Amino acid sequence: MKWIWADPPLAVTRVKPYMCTMPLRMDEGWNQIQFNLADFTKRAYGTNYVETLRVQVHANCCLRRIYFSDRLYSEEELPPEFKLYLPMQKS
Repeated sequence: MKWIWADPPLAVTRVKPYMCTMPLRMDEGWNQIQFNLADFTKRAYGTNYVETLRVQVHANCCLRRIYFSDRLYSEEELPPEFKLYLPMQKS
């Protein structure tokens, strides 16, 4: 079992035998974050991604949704409930 830890305060990525830590850059407001777990596991550990056993989210953030998919979908392919609608700019 391997751990992937993404956290904004981290400065550099570190790969250890059972844990990989990496910085997570986020902008003000809502962010849409996507992890390609198969690619990430291959790069960090040289192994194939098999499954995710647990997702842990700490109480100091707000989430709308966490979901897994078989591939990266374009915004047009997502169902309406998965889209991130940004507020319109007033001109």
